[in-house]
Amino acid sequence: MPLRARSLLLAVLVASLPACATFRSYDTELRDTLTRAAAGDVGGAIATLERNNRRTRKDLLYYMERGELERLRTRFEPSTDAWMRASEQVAAWESAALADPSRLAGSLASVTLNDKSRPYEGHDYEKVMLTTRIALNHLACGDWDAARVAIRQTHEREAVIARLREQEIEKVRSEAERHGARTRIEELDGYPVETIDNPEVNALRNSYQSAISHYLAGFVYEALGEPGLAAAGYRQAIELRPDTPVLEEALAGLDTRTASADDGSTDVLFLIETGLAPARLSRQFSLPIPVNRELVLISVSFPVLHAPLAPFLPASLHIGEDRSWPLANVTSIDAMARRALQDEMPAIMLRGFVRSAGKAIAQYQAQRAARDRHHHGDDSGGAALDVGALALMLGSMITESADERGWRSLPANLLVARGKLPRGPHRVTLPTPAGERSAQVHVSGRHAFIALRLIGKRLFAMLPTVETHEPRDSNLVRIAPIGGRTD
Repeated sequence: MPLRARSLLLAVLVASLPACATFRSYDTELRDTLTRAAAGDVGGAIATLERNNRRTRKDLLYYMERGELERLRTRFEPSTDAWMRASEQVAAWESAALADPSRLAGSLASVTLNDKSRPYEGHDYEKVMLTTRIALNHLACGDWDAARVAIRQTHEREAVIARLREQEIEKVRSEAERHGARTRIEELDGYPVETIDNPEVNALRNSYQSAISHYLAGFVYEALGEPGLAAAGYRQAIELRPDTPVLEEALAGLDTRTASADDGSTDVLFLIETGLAPARLSRQFSLPIPVNRELVLISVSFPVLHAPLAPFLPASLHIGEDRSWPLANVTSIDAMARRALQDEMPAIMLRGFVRSAGKAIAQYQAQRAARDRHHHGDDSGGAALDVGALALMLGSMITESADERGWRSLPANLLVARGKLPRGPHRVTLPTPAGERSAQVHVSGRHAFIALRLIGKRLFAMLPTVETHEPRDSNLVRIAPIGGRTD
């Protein structure tokens, strides 16, 4: 190819890349969205999300993030609608994957360019959290029967994921053997292994089952008068998060609570959500690929998670002037996200190896051709490394980027407190790094569920509201009464 033609091809290639969705930086997009939400400007956060998702056909991540932001401003109907649309996309992927397991290891587009070119299908913990959070919306609106349906879907989704992951592990193993690829993160020089391989992460059974999902199932089944299913839910939660008193007490006291008459008080479950799910960031690593007894260095990108900062976890919840209930951190989505990346890395590394091998061969051939021309006195390319080889190297560097996508507005940690309260209004106070934050709530019936979300300095109360505000001289968030489950 003539020099001028090669230069033109390279210029067109470079100019066209920024407009392609393959090179989208999800971390950059979400940073402004989440900053606005943390400052209390949820409407502005949603407007930013919309600007970054102008396509008519929205993807899975859009619906996940939109549902979470709508929930923050207690717009439960549009929140649930967004999450239901997301759940439909996940269900479609599950059906397709069960029918054709070959799609589990990746697609041709991701091998050719990068993993961002793959349709986003969600990480395993996100898929399960999706139905769990739909259940939370139903509980906030007092629809316990609808919450039960969502909980059953959570159990079904866990079973599907378990089956698919088993198939993926076997497929990645066989494909890695066929290509001679390395798929252990310990073999990737410079990778921060400790961020996804540490005692907290390795203590998890997997990346998708959580104590909060199963404890919530137990609480809903108990409220609906199904003690057998409630016991199974509590027992599973204990297995997933052993040595946690609040979980053990739920199972131990189940028979007594079920047999007792209504004493005029309400069994209240508080869910406290703190922080934000960790971000995946793209980092490049130099990978030497052997081609005809020569080593060709190729830049390969993999997702990394920074070492977690010490999270703020409030130790107790204060109710009125004289009650203080201990809070237990029963689920770390931060740890689940890290376990998910640990489990996904063999497939990610396999695709990276295949992608890099192809680029290394192309680069080697271009360099070899340039050396041959130079050896025969043809310096029309200007150097041993001609424009064609340069184009290949630049194209490789520009297109090589790890997939940063993930449900970022999820909380990092989920804490619970449970006990009995007199029916009526109560002031609930949480300690935060910026001082105390409070919400005025109203409980009724035999069972009630209350969710509070702490992001930065802001406390969000996810309850049906008539008016929510923070007066200048108070941190009080006024909440309209919410009815609990009545029998």
